[in-house]
Amino acid sequence: MGYDAGVGESGVATLDAVPSQAGRRALGVPAGCGGAVESALVAEDSFAGGAACGGSAASVPACVGSVAGGAVGGGGAAVGGAGARGARMRAWARLRGLRPWRLLPSPAGTPFTFGYALVLLVTSLFTEYADPSLISSLHQGSSTDVAHLADRPAFVLVASALWIAGGVTSPYAIGFLLVLTALERRIGALRTAGVFLLGHIVATLATEVPVGLSVLAGHLPGSSLHRLDYGISFGVAASVGALAGLLTPWLRWAVLAGFGWMLVTDLVAFTDPMTNWGHLLALAVGVATWPLLGRRGAGASA
Repeated sequence: MGYDAGVGESGVATLDAVPSQAGRRALGVPAGCGGAVESALVAEDSFAGGAACGGSAASVPACVGSVAGGAVGGGGAAVGGAGARGARMRAWARLRGLRPWRLLPSPAGTPFTFGYALVLLVTSLFTEYADPSLISSLHQGSSTDVAHLADRPAFVLVASALWIAGGVTSPYAIGFLLVLTALERRIGALRTAGVFLLGHIVATLATEVPVGLSVLAGHLPGSSLHRLDYGISFGVAASVGALAGLLTPWLRWAVLAGFGWMLVTDLVAFTDPMTNWGHLLALAVGVATWPLLGRRGAGASA
């Protein structure tokens, strides 16, 4: 910006600190404020000493405020633009920070889910390629029906959870990988195993014991004591209920509503009511574990 040259008291040519007309225009100083600003700057020592500068000084605050206002307005626009750019950069950083592979189990991060998934993969491949009569015999021997529960409960409760009803492409197989991986990353391997087994055992007993009592009362035939029952679906349903408690509120209720609606739809279809009731009970078991798992609400994520 331009400056006016002058001669100081010592006779040496100096650059005065008073902006020229071109400089004032570059600064955006209003035309009517030029004299006041010049008077104020020339009388700088008088301001410092507390001397009055007359009428010119009185108009300085308005003129300086006008200049400052223009600068602040421009700065506000710059800050707004920088804020928008910053928001875009943060969104891009979040997208780049997404790691889809964390949706699947890993030996170090989720040892329980990873090891269990390998066992289920082996048994599913065996089911696919082995002799059907052998597979039928193994499923029957692993069934948590009333007869087996009365004879060897611990064995069949564990053995029945080694098979996937419907194979590796069933919804519960996919749910097992995604839900248990997410749950284990939040609460650890031991508590994840505890939630899964609790849902599996409680829902199994809650559905099979009434069958046994109904047979004793004569309301069901004796063949109901050997009803085929195996798979991981009860454990997965309980894990869904437990995981929902660790999600943000809106996502928590969305998961419960969506999964619950699917279970109720299956129950209304009445194709396998005992199993369908077991799924709802297992979901309730998972929800009941919220106080034990340290529900984090809004502080948690998927």
